[in-house]
Amino acid sequence: MKPKFKGWYYKQQVNGKTLAIIPGKSSNCAFIFVITDAASFHIKYDLSEFIDGEVVCIGKNTFSHKGIKLNITHGSFSIIGELKYSNLTPINSDIMGPFRFFPMECRHGIISMRHNVSGKVKLNGQIWDFENGGIGYIETDSGVSFPEKYTWVQSNNFVDTNATCSIMAAIAKIPFAGFHFWGCICVIMKNGKEYRLTTYKGVKIIKCKHNSIELAQGKYRLRIKVNQQAPQKLPAPKNGIMSRVIKESAACPAKFHFTENGRTIIYGESLYTSYEYC
Repeated sequence: MKPKFKGWYYKQQVNGKTLAIIPGKSSNCAFIFVITDAASFHIKYDLSEFIDGEVVCIGKNTFSHKGIKLNITHGSFSIIGELKYSNLTPINSDIMGPFRFFPMECRHGIISMRHNVSGKVKLNGQIWDFENGGIGYIETDSGVSFPEKYTWVQSNNFVDTNATCSIMAAIAKIPFAGFHFWGCICVIMKNGKEYRLTTYKGVKIIKCKHNSIELAQGKYRLRIKVNQQAPQKLPAPKNGIMSRVIKESAACPAKFHFTENGRTIIYGESLYTSYEYC
C-alpha cells in the first residue's frame, strides 16, 4: 500500500486579516500548520495523537464542520482559542465528479465555500477577534502526493460588488492511467447559485500562468489576475510524507471577471485572495 496523507484547510478572515489552519496526517507524523498574512508556523505530532472521525483530534486540538478548538504551545509559538462555524455553504455534489471513482494521486473536497465564523483566538499574545463579520472556507485533500505542478486560488471577499460571492479554482498536472493531463476544478457561487467549470464538464484552460488564469466552458468564461504578495513556505505531501516545500499567500489582491454569453455575472476585486502557484 502506498504511503498516504490527509488534511483539511480551515480559513477565516475578518477586517482584512487572514488566519488559515491546516490539520492533517502523513505516513510518518500528524501536523498542524498555521498561516497568516505575514508568517507561517509548523507543528508536528506523533501519529498516536491523531484521531480521525466526525471530529478530528490532534493533541489538545479539535476540528470539525462546527468549529475548531486550539491549544498549542510550542517553543516561542502559541495559539489558544475557539472558533465556531455556522451557515455553511456546501457545493451541490462532489467536486471530483466521475474522477471520484478512480484511483487518483490527490483527491480534493470542498466542505464549505462560505460560512460565518465567530469566536476569538490568541496567537503569540495577540487577540484575533472574529465576532463581527468573520467569514470562513473549508476544503480537504487526501491521497499520495500533491500534483507536480498546480495553481490554486480562493476568495470570499469582494470590495466592489454588493453580491455574496465565493470562488475556488485549481488547475493541476494530473497523472492518470499511465499518462498526464491538465485538469481543472472550479466553483463559483453568487448569491447562493453555483456555477461549476471542470474537466469533466468540458472546461478549456485558455491560460494558466503565474498570477493569471483564464477558463472557458460553453457559454461561461472566467478570468483571474492575481498580485501575489508575501508567500509563506509550507510543507506539502510527496509520496505520503510532508517532504516537499510549497509557497502560499494567505491574502493578496486579485481581480475576477466571470461572464455568461458575454454578460458579466461577477466583476470584482478581492484584496484577500488565497493563492498558490507551483
